[in-house]
Amino acid sequence: MANVGLQFQASAGDADPQSRPLLLLGQLHHLHRVPWSHVRGKLQPRVTEELWQAALSTLNPNPTDSCPLYLNYATVAALPSRVSRHNSPSAAHFITRLVRTCLPPGTHRCILMVCERSDAFASACALARAFPLFTHRSGASRRTEKKTVTVEFFLVGQDNGPVEVSTLQCLTSATEGVRLAARIVDTPCNEMNTDTFLEEIKKVGKELGIVPTVIRDEELKARGFGGIYGVGKAAIHPPALAVLSHTPDGATQTIAWVGKGIVYDTGGLSMKGKTTMPGMKRDCGGAAAVLGAFRAAVKQGFKDTLHAVFCLAENSVGPNATRPDDIHLLYSGKTVEINNTDAEGRLVLADGVSYACKDLGADIILDMATLTGAQGIATGKYHAAVLTNSAEWEAACVKAGRQCGDLVHPLVYCPELHFSEFTSAVADMKNSVADRDNSPSSCAGLFIASHIGFDWPGVWVHLDIAAPVHAGERATGFGVALLLALFGQASEDPLLNLVSPLGCDVDAQEGDAERDSKRRRLV
Repeated sequence: MANVGLQFQASAGDADPQSRPLLLLGQLHHLHRVPWSHVRGKLQPRVTEELWQAALSTLNPNPTDSCPLYLNYATVAALPSRVSRHNSPSAAHFITRLVRTCLPPGTHRCILMVCERSDAFASACALARAFPLFTHRSGASRRTEKKTVTVEFFLVGQDNGPVEVSTLQCLTSATEGVRLAARIVDTPCNEMNTDTFLEEIKKVGKELGIVPTVIRDEELKARGFGGIYGVGKAAIHPPALAVLSHTPDGATQTIAWVGKGIVYDTGGLSMKGKTTMPGMKRDCGGAAAVLGAFRAAVKQGFKDTLHAVFCLAENSVGPNATRPDDIHLLYSGKTVEINNTDAEGRLVLADGVSYACKDLGADIILDMATLTGAQGIATGKYHAAVLTNSAEWEAACVKAGRQCGDLVHPLVYCPELHFSEFTSAVADMKNSVADRDNSPSSCAGLFIASHIGFDWPGVWVHLDIAAPVHAGERATGFGVALLLALFGQASEDPLLNLVSPLGCDVDAQEGDAERDSKRRRLV
């Protein structure tokens, strides 16, 4: 499904399914609320009302189900009727799966997505994941006709009015961000090196009217960015710190999103094996998500100062590679003894968050990274792990994940018990833990936090997306929807306000003043 144009329209119009194949998708009780008059023009003359009703009556989702309506030109598919408390009410992951397996083939196709308004954002992002942009299959380059998929939403429930133009624009911006992030992650390092990633950043900057700040190669060393420089100095394409800054008038706070952009991770001299190294092109997933989310957030109107910080390097092997036992001075002013060159992501992010704190004056710092393989064990393939110095932000991340489909689950935050894992006899700390059985994903995040200080008064959030950044051999664009939802209250866009964890009453028992105070603390 690569190289498919995705269009969101208020009405996809009518068409014979034999000329424009159709997938109707939603929870079964929602599908039953779609009047025949609304789908008739998309199904006739191939499907009658009796056949439509008969198909609905045969669906028995467990957890999903589908039924062909007319050969392979029209299909209706049902999502799970209920989900658990740790899943998204939109059943986002099942949307992606059903689109991949049930959408009929064709050049111009249509999806009718039936859901509640509160699930439209998550549903759209889930749809986008089914249409990756990157492919180097030889057959794709020979195709001259561009494929398109038109998506129409039919909203049910209390707020079931028509889909506004502003909502369609928001869905377009968000899904473009998801697909941009996935394309970068899918692209191999012989193309997506640090030079190319910088071009992607400059391209987004040009589109938004922003000139990026770039600190690169020997300048990193001269200015004290020992983490980024030390990780990337052995590669042909030099490391870089790049920043895109959105500084609107009237901003009341400064937010920094810091992304890990390791374009390839061999492990360095602590080299990965032949079975663990393939797939390490995905180690730039955090920076890719930050880029996609920043583009969408600014396009939809972000009211606060927002900095996107990209920590770019290739962890390569060569005469100049960092050795175990080397000691690096990081931008925070702290020294780090290297005991594992394959624990490189925390080194570049330590410089990134220090820069966000010292130079950008951020009140809220969020770093996003494919940081640890242990994340997939701690919280699984579908849920990112969150570690933060704020209980309120921990809860907000979990809620935002359920609202947008990029699921999140907390890690243990306990620096007084865990940070001693990094004790060094000759430096301020080592970069890898002494005991790999002692909550390693939490410890890795704490290493990053230590470079702004555990007593820093601002909000620090760490999101480890190592497992959910891909599904099988394809990138998911994970993290874009999460950032947009988590900071939705800082947006001018009403749909992002709706999916924000602060988009509804925090607690019906709280008074207005208490709710306003809590919201200010969160965003």
